[in-house]
Amino acid sequence: MNAELEKLVELQKTDTKIHQLKKSIGTADTRRAGIEQEFEQHASSIREIQNRRDKARTDRADLENQIAEKQTYLERANRNLKTAQDQKQYETSMRETDALQKQIATLEAQVLEKMTEIEEVEKTLDERAEEINSLEGNRTEAVTNFEGELGSNASDLDVQMKKRDKVMATIPPNWASVYNRLVQRSNDGLAVAEVKNGSCSACFMSLRPHVLQRLRKSDEIITCENCTRILYIPTDDAKAANQEQ
Repeated sequence: MNAELEKLVELQKTDTKIHQLKKSIGTADTRRAGIEQEFEQHASSIREIQNRRDKARTDRADLENQIAEKQTYLERANRNLKTAQDQKQYETSMRETDALQKQIATLEAQVLEKMTEIEEVEKTLDERAEEINSLEGNRTEAVTNFEGELGSNASDLDVQMKKRDKVMATIPPNWASVYNRLVQRSNDGLAVAEVKNGSCSACFMSLRPHVLQRLRKSDEIITCENCTRILYIPTDDAKAANQEQ
């Protein structure tokens, strides 16, 4: 491959890595928030189940207090029934006793419903016990791994930036100028594009046979007729194509 073209290809690969690293670092806050949100959704669903259990327990306790209170009234009504002095007192005590017994029966049925609800909720929590126990640890591990990746990216970016300066220093000023102009003009930061399946990998335009032939020789710098990016065929691919001819 032409020495200048080889340097341009190396520069492009380095710039592509730099672009990816900067993008990764630049979106760090959003990605970190995504990790936190994912675990918060799990935690929220668990808290919702735990809150249902706690409310059911509170409701059951309230119902049992009401039953205890009604039992006190029922005991008093039974005493009044036994000590009734006339028919009117007797009938009043009977009605009160009957009403209280019905109220207690209704409350007891509601207690049973709450007990069933608590049992079902606790079963769900038992089934998710491993998830609950490991949730915080997994969150911490995920955040730690993310921070490690971010630190590695920052370190790698510094290495790639230094490498870029060294490569750029070896490129003739005229081609460095062309390269920078193409990078600034493109949306994807590509100034040098690999040829794949006979087409420019940047704009996907098929190259004419004689252009491909010149590229396979790798002894000159050729640009795409459509997007004007600098084209190249990897050395191994170029050798294979020349041997087939």
